[in-house]
Amino acid sequence: GDGGGRWRVMSKDTHSVLFPTPRRPDSCKCDCHFLTAGLVAAAFLVLLGFSLPHLPEPLALEPATTAPEVTLLIWTHPFGRKRPLPDCLARYGVDGCVLTDDRFEYARADGVLVHHRDVAAGTAELPPEVGRPSGQKWIWLNYESPSHTPDLWRLEGRFNLTMTYRADSDIFLPYGYLVHKHGGGQPLSEPSRTSRPGLVAWVVSNWVDSQARVAFYYQLSQYIQVDVFGRAGHSIPEGLGSVVRLVKHYHFYLALENSQHTDYITEKLWNAVLAGAVPVVLGPTRKNYERFLPPEAFIHVDDFPSVKALALYLLALRRDPARLLGHLRWRTGFGLRQPAFWGEHYCTACRALRKNIGRTHVVRDLTRWFES
Repeated sequence: GDGGGRWRVMSKDTHSVLFPTPRRPDSCKCDCHFLTAGLVAAAFLVLLGFSLPHLPEPLALEPATTAPEVTLLIWTHPFGRKRPLPDCLARYGVDGCVLTDDRFEYARADGVLVHHRDVAAGTAELPPEVGRPSGQKWIWLNYESPSHTPDLWRLEGRFNLTMTYRADSDIFLPYGYLVHKHGGGQPLSEPSRTSRPGLVAWVVSNWVDSQARVAFYYQLSQYIQVDVFGRAGHSIPEGLGSVVRLVKHYHFYLALENSQHTDYITEKLWNAVLAGAVPVVLGPTRKNYERFLPPEAFIHVDDFPSVKALALYLLALRRDPARLLGHLRWRTGFGLRQPAFWGEHYCTACRALRKNIGRTHVVRDLTRWFES
């Protein structure tokens, strides 16, 4: 399964339709009263106001500060794709930050941002220790999961700050996160009773048979129709354009991560949320997802004792629009922020650098932390 012994593909000869409670997937019973209770609880969550934990500090114009201006050197453009560097003040309201990708500025840079994949792949070397200014902070930037982050041992004791999708990073910026409706994000559409023509869609470009998500798809497709798009399936129909526009034609979207790790929740989930489809997720635990979304906002594969039970549940929801809306009513009052790669990341890192001037810290046990 996921390498942690938590999820595995179940055999076909188990259980009929299942109606689980959102918060207790390990104790589900075949009783529709559990779903009703879950939706009542969900309604109270909306009425009381779903709290939004683990949000990154918003990029906004801050009060005037006496902190000195800082220079952040972008050591490598991620994946070797050079992009124009943003004006942090004009674009994001972050004052006192100068971005540069000129390595001749190394000796006077206050911080250096290093993208892990480029160093691990050998397309770039680490900055030199010789000539490193006293107090210069190295920032480790990585948005891949631990399964795709090799050679961490080479970096032990070299960095001062971490920047990843993990909420316990020194600089936290996830792939996406909810905000209140007027909090600067893209407002989520109201749930609609209009029927969508498609049932389940999956957009996948990297098809690897050994991945848990592919094994899950093979079993699910035995029970219900799953329309597959991307390099591994049909091309996205002309005129639909983006993944989000495609998914708007479906009730459910398979937001299946390529590996299952703490906080590794990518744009796959947020594309479904933006499209107004209910995401069916395979990634970290349900509890982990609930740090970023209300419990009724997604369907976790771990909520079911078998893939067949999940398939029957999706079919039952399609036949009962009122019940399906129970997974969508939470959207009222929320917006979605999806940070733009990579300019927003640079300015976020630069702001954190400015706030950490004069502080000494070395990242210890990088491997143990990131792989935990």
